[in-house]
Amino acid sequence: MKKSVQLFLSGIPIVDSAWGGFYHGGTYLLVGEKKSGKTLLSLQYAVETAKSKEVCLYFTSSRPKDLMIHAASIDIDLENYINQNSIIVVRVAHPTETTEFKTRDEFLGDYLQDIISVIKQYRPTRIIFDEITPYVEFENLNLLRDSFGSMIESIEDLGITSLFILREPAAQSSKMIFNVLNSYATGIIQLHKPEDSEEQKPGVIDITPNIGHTEGKFKANYFIEPYKGITTDFKITKRSTRDNILPDITEIQPAKNNITNSAGYITPNIYSINDFKLIVNNQIALYKTTGQMFTILSLRINPFSTSLNKITFDHLSNSVLVSAHKKDKICTIGEKIYVLITKSDDTIIDEFISKVHKQLNGGGSSNVSYLMLKVNPAMNNADDVFSEFELEAARTQLSQR
Repeated sequence: MKKSVQLFLSGIPIVDSAWGGFYHGGTYLLVGEKKSGKTLLSLQYAVETAKSKEVCLYFTSSRPKDLMIHAASIDIDLENYINQNSIIVVRVAHPTETTEFKTRDEFLGDYLQDIISVIKQYRPTRIIFDEITPYVEFENLNLLRDSFGSMIESIEDLGITSLFILREPAAQSSKMIFNVLNSYATGIIQLHKPEDSEEQKPGVIDITPNIGHTEGKFKANYFIEPYKGITTDFKITKRSTRDNILPDITEIQPAKNNITNSAGYITPNIYSINDFKLIVNNQIALYKTTGQMFTILSLRINPFSTSLNKITFDHLSNSVLVSAHKKDKICTIGEKIYVLITKSDDTIIDEFISKVHKQLNGGGSSNVSYLMLKVNPAMNNADDVFSEFELEAARTQLSQR
């Protein structure tokens, strides 16, 4: 990618609140039933691009005038953005019947490649394709994988962030096509609002990461409000999710823990082993894609300590909890505490360990064993990480005896 990988505001409320936005050069899918609000949400994404003084290329089969009226319903002056060339609307025709010289799959493959030519002509920073479903209905999934994958790689190489809109897959064949597209996606936004539902009844929006966005999967109610657009009742809260109006606000729930926070501190994310492994896998995938480093620290009571000032495991757990940054991920496995730190700067690690020592009243240096592991190319998944920890722990114990 030509641009550094960083987050930017997407104009999608729950994405910006929970994830901090989209990654530059990422590929995102927006999925929903008819009239669920997909186009309105994509317009919000386009306007956010224009507000950032960047260019959004908007592929649509709708007439530009119809799209302007649609935008006006949520108080967006689309014509003004079009006149400023900050939002460029490209009308695309539905795939026609194939000729005798090409199969439908070959025709669709050529169509996807033609999209690249248009993108190179306008050189946007972000694109929207509303909607791409008719152009990916391949019969041969291997050909779809090759054609769509080639298109995505070309777009990502240009540093462009993509939002592809899809109908909710119903038939088995549609689900298989969706799975192919999903394998290339950085994340997915899904809108659940049946076409025949009441106008005032809220829908449900959920966001699911595939790569990066280690904050995890989130869910909230959403509303289509005249002159305002799509809003949600999602709120970042430090309370337990069972206190929220929407009980299932996040799919990844913090593991149950008896630790009580010290006053004035924010509880960082505490995860079960399965959720922690999922986060580690996401971080490894992000590292392999972008080179973004991360560190995992293991802490446990030193069984060979000769210090007279002994500490308990609960004391250590509380100290880690208070010392960790709110973005750090914590998991307790047996007698070990693992902390995933999304930075690899040694200074940050040293500061964290110093905070733990301070919370332990200076008793950490002799009572706590630390193992630090930075991501490396040999790591392919979380199991590789834990295996390396076990090997290093065995070597350390052997040298201490």
